[in-house]
Amino acid sequence: MIARVRAALVPPWADRNLRVVLAARAAMSVARAVASVVTALYLAAIGFTGIEIGVLFVAVTVAAALMSTTVGVLADRWGRKPFLVAVPLLACAAGVAFAEVRATSVLFVAASLGSFGRGSGAGAGSVGPYQPAESALVADGVDGARRSAAFGRLAFASTLGALVGGLLAEVVRTTPHMRASAATAAYRPAFLLAAALAAVAGLLALLVREPPRPRTRDGGVRWQWPRRSWPALWRFWVTNATNGAAVGLFGPFVSYWLYRRYGATPAVVGELFAVVNVGSLASPLAASRIAGRLGTVRAIGIVRALGGVLLVPMVLAPTISVAGAVYFVRMVLQRVGLPLRQSFTQDMADPEERATVAALSNLPAQVTQAGSQALAGYLFDEVSLSAPFEIAAVLQVANAALYPLLFSLRPPRPVDGPQQRGAHATGTAAPALDAELEQP
Repeated sequence: MIARVRAALVPPWADRNLRVVLAARAAMSVARAVASVVTALYLAAIGFTGIEIGVLFVAVTVAAALMSTTVGVLADRWGRKPFLVAVPLLACAAGVAFAEVRATSVLFVAASLGSFGRGSGAGAGSVGPYQPAESALVADGVDGARRSAAFGRLAFASTLGALVGGLLAEVVRTTPHMRASAATAAYRPAFLLAAALAAVAGLLALLVREPPRPRTRDGGVRWQWPRRSWPALWRFWVTNATNGAAVGLFGPFVSYWLYRRYGATPAVVGELFAVVNVGSLASPLAASRIAGRLGTVRAIGIVRALGGVLLVPMVLAPTISVAGAVYFVRMVLQRVGLPLRQSFTQDMADPEERATVAALSNLPAQVTQAGSQALAGYLFDEVSLSAPFEIAAVLQVANAALYPLLFSLRPPRPVDGPQQRGAHATGTAAPALDAELEQP
């Protein structure tokens, strides 16, 4: 079994950097999964209201947006490796702070620097603000024909890490109506575990090897606004802004919603997430085959639409078992779309602008996500537990319609050679920006 998992995760064509990134991604995803299960529950246990949790998540999102943009811009200028090392170490420090300090100001700062509260329940797809550097490093080392498969492996590593993290969240042992000091003691092992795993991810990244970045005549490192990728970038801004608003309404609140709706404990939430992760483990590996049959744009649109629709029966489910079953199906679909979107973004970017595009393309999503998180906290406290999910469903279905609307004119200009065209165009018209991208 272990040999099969290793063969599926690390293909023969994977170079040293991809192997290192896969190992670091798995470790970081375990840390993120543990944090995603316990953060909102811990904050509620020590007395935070839904609105206060939403405000904290807004602070986390704003900080992540600033960090992610900075990482993307500087990674094209200074290299990817420094950020693959430094950002996980910030998450390590955040875990230690959550474990040892209960002051509200410290929790806000620690959560912001460590991106605690980001992610979507069992998803653990986001490894933090260094993702633009990670995506660019992987795209640099993999040819276009294998890029979707490489990002599928990254998503597989995330799912595997999320599976382990969901199980490890059971180290938390809580009792009803415990005092704040008792809650800190109960949740401390989970936060220290997340800190240790984040540190492992940062240390693994020390093994990455990358060539020096191109330098200008005066010895500086070249960087400029990604104007060659602009025709693709503004389209990503539109689609990602819509999806960011949807994700902010429910993503960070899944474990909190399960707690409020069904009285779920950290152990129950962790078990549910573990079941979801086992069932969806192979989904990312099927992404490139699905895109080959449907076309990347059509595949992304279908997955996003189904994911939005499924939020409604999930949030209206009478029992946690029914809600968990619907959530299971939704996450299986969501993990097909994740590597397709990551690969697609990198394929549409100029090779010298990949990290910048990866960061800037997500900036509007982080802005809209911040606003919708604050709205979600208000809706949970003042309207209903289902309202944020229902609004998110509408937004995700609308987002699914935007993909073919913005990206269906002609097949894209292949960045890495003619074989790349087929990866997106099969079965549907894909983002056609070849003429625009050719412009200086």
